[in-house]
Amino acid sequence: MSETETAPETEAAAGETHRDERLSHEFVESVVALLEEDHVDGVRALIDTLHPADIADLFELVPSDIRRPLAAAIAEKLDGDVLAEMNDWVRDEVIEALEPHQVAELATELDTDDAVAIIEDLDADDQREVLRALAPDDRAAIEEALSYPEESAGRLMQRDLIAVPEHWTVGQVIDYVRANPELTTDFWEIFVVDPSHHPVGTMKLSWVLRTPREIAVADVMMREQTLIPVEMDQEEVALRFQKYALISAAVVDHSGRLAGMITVDDVVHIIQEEASEDILRMSGAGEGDINEPLPSTIRTRMWWLFINLGTAVLASAVVAAFQGTISRLVTLAVLMPIVAGMGGNAATQTMAVTVRALATNQLTSSNTVRMIMRELWIALANGFGFGILMGIVCQLIYHDQALSLVLFAAMLINSINAGLSGVLIPLLLVKCRVDPAVTSTVFVTTMTDVMGFFSFLGLATLFGLS
Repeated sequence: MSETETAPETEAAAGETHRDERLSHEFVESVVALLEEDHVDGVRALIDTLHPADIADLFELVPSDIRRPLAAAIAEKLDGDVLAEMNDWVRDEVIEALEPHQVAELATELDTDDAVAIIEDLDADDQREVLRALAPDDRAAIEEALSYPEESAGRLMQRDLIAVPEHWTVGQVIDYVRANPELTTDFWEIFVVDPSHHPVGTMKLSWVLRTPREIAVADVMMREQTLIPVEMDQEEVALRFQKYALISAAVVDHSGRLAGMITVDDVVHIIQEEASEDILRMSGAGEGDINEPLPSTIRTRMWWLFINLGTAVLASAVVAAFQGTISRLVTLAVLMPIVAGMGGNAATQTMAVTVRALATNQLTSSNTVRMIMRELWIALANGFGFGILMGIVCQLIYHDQALSLVLFAAMLINSINAGLSGVLIPLLLVKCRVDPAVTSTVFVTTMTDVMGFFSFLGLATLFGLS
């Protein structure tokens, strides 16, 4: 391989290494020290070669009380690209330090979806001031986006796209794109519309570049396309991109007119955001962002733990109802956690599979019964297998055949309960229009604890173990 071929790669690799080193602990401490000494020129020199994404990371790495001075010191570097890459909580802090006209200037540098993400979190008064400071066209586009529901395609879409009529030739399309510098420069396909501005097809850039100029657009375009309604939830948008391997897709309004487009880079962000959100909600940790204000985090976790405390009290009440039985055979207290714990772990597995299947549209009304039966058979196999195992262990340790049979039966019953709870509770919550990722854990854990204790102690009482 020649020097001319390897040099750019070596240079790029060196740049990446240099960039990573610049965000080291020592570098961050140097920035903080210079800001505390009010050495603005030194700060600017340090961050001069940083990529916008790295500047955004720097704001997250420095202490909270340093972020406003840092924003003031590097105001000329604090552009729309930096804000678009910034953590939401950190961005809110930085924007609070800016004047409305400064926020408006930054918003004009961004795609509509990124500008909306910044403006939608502002207080109502600040939002109005920023909108007034925008140019009329930008203000109209952002106000229209804000009129759509949160986390919908209307909020997510970009207005900057290229649309052409189907009666044009490929040559006319090329001339149009070249002759209009105000058109967007970031696009992967060209949308074809009819006289009413309804999308009728698309053309990939590769087709445009490889097709003779005299060929009509109508002859080269692909008429089948995936259209995204403006009201569609962003999770459903992500699923369509994944299912149909899309790079971009047209968004249409209520009348079917072309309103904007969504690109795959936006969808990647949605997938990451939704996946993280579901995992954290299942644990009750709120948004789980280390930059979230402390009071908000405490309130979220405390409320969730309070609910869990209530379920723990319910499970304890079941145990208390059988305290006479436990007092006659203390061994029951040793074995109870095994029954409840195994049921809880099995239910968590089933619940995770069910919530994921619901989120990815794998589980629908057409295969719900099959899913339930599948999990029931899994629960039966696990319950029977582990029940026999623990029954044998119990017999070897305690030499009590009745106790071993009760332990086997209780583990089998709670395993079946866990399997059914893990699939039925998320399905029931979806029917009630409640996000199963948020509340399934509490209900499923309660069911396995209560049923685990009740089946084991109830059977022990029934067989008169003492």
